[in-house]
Amino acid sequence: MTSRSGPLAGIRVLDMSRILAGPWVGQLLADLGAEVIKIERPGKGDDTRAWGPPFVKDRDGNDTSDAAYFMCANRGKQSLTLDIAKPEGQQIIRELAQKSDVLLENYKVGDLKRYGLDYDSLSVLNPRLVYCSITGFGQTGPYRDRAGYDFMIQGMAGVMSITGERDDLPGGGPQKVGVAIADLMTGMYSTVGIVSALHERHTSGKGQHIDMALLDSTVAWLANQNANYLIGGEVPTRMGNAHPNVMPYQTFRTQDGDIIIATGNDGQFQRLCEAAGIPDVGSDPRYASNALRIKNRDTCTASVAAELKKKTTAEWVTLLETVGVPCGPINRLDQVYADPQVQHRGIKIDVPHPKAGSVPLVANPIKFSRTPIAYDMPPPLVGEHVEVVLRGVLGKSDAEIAALREKKIL
Repeated sequence: MTSRSGPLAGIRVLDMSRILAGPWVGQLLADLGAEVIKIERPGKGDDTRAWGPPFVKDRDGNDTSDAAYFMCANRGKQSLTLDIAKPEGQQIIRELAQKSDVLLENYKVGDLKRYGLDYDSLSVLNPRLVYCSITGFGQTGPYRDRAGYDFMIQGMAGVMSITGERDDLPGGGPQKVGVAIADLMTGMYSTVGIVSALHERHTSGKGQHIDMALLDSTVAWLANQNANYLIGGEVPTRMGNAHPNVMPYQTFRTQDGDIIIATGNDGQFQRLCEAAGIPDVGSDPRYASNALRIKNRDTCTASVAAELKKKTTAEWVTLLETVGVPCGPINRLDQVYADPQVQHRGIKIDVPHPKAGSVPLVANPIKFSRTPIAYDMPPPLVGEHVEVVLRGVLGKSDAEIAALREKKIL
């Protein structure tokens, strides 16, 4: 087996998830040093391998069978193809579960119980197993049997009610976030839950079942909007790029595009007005505090907006940065990766790949001082590590592996 380094070195994860939320967890754990064995369907693998274009190109410039989507969430893993609908496949999962610290799955509620691969069944074989289930709505409740997808969860959890331009303005109406934030945040919460359960296991000696739901996670991270409603009693609405609690904290049109102004206190607002040549607005008693600016949002916004149209975005960024007013441009991704700060931080990485030579990926943003993350394993080819896992973890012989192949278990 491949030797891993990092804070979670020595932890083995059996990743039975697919699409995004679960694989995101598996990749995070792999980045942190865990050995992650990804279980995939024989022949096809994870559904997202086909979610393209774009596809990874081989050394000759031809498309491979792996989409860019798959590559974003599966580095650091070993791929074992396995038909778990057959008894022989189920038995291999049981054997692997006995030798693993974590099992990660996002099947529909009850699906794995049919195969005897649910937490109750596997925890008998390995009481130290931390078993994380990710579903749309959780293991309990009236919606437990429903399938959950990021887009619909963003709607049901309230994200789309507060995202997008106001209904009375051009382009108004509900909008989803531009990435699958419900999946990704559920993945982040799940990772925290798994690491916490592993830590608790040091004391109790026991694993446990972690029940994660996209709906729960998405409602949970609405943060101040949740508190605004629960404490203030008013239902938040779409405000475009404006902020419900801070002002001015939004986008403004400039001479050649847009700029983000993010004033967080009264002093920053006054410096903004002075730099913009409207000190009278900064000293206007109607705007003397954030609460008053919120109360008089429309007139305050109009006064600032009129001045910001007189210079380019770059000119404003240079000017406002010198006086300590938080601001920035709205970058396209090509501009993001050309940014000197992004380049200095090493956010783009190139990982060796058996077909492509190398593939560009995005680094984990966690930077450890003593145990840096090693990007030595690319997203695997489908079934790439069948023999490595079966021999290295389970001690299967060549004859046993051949028999499994003959029965199309692998």
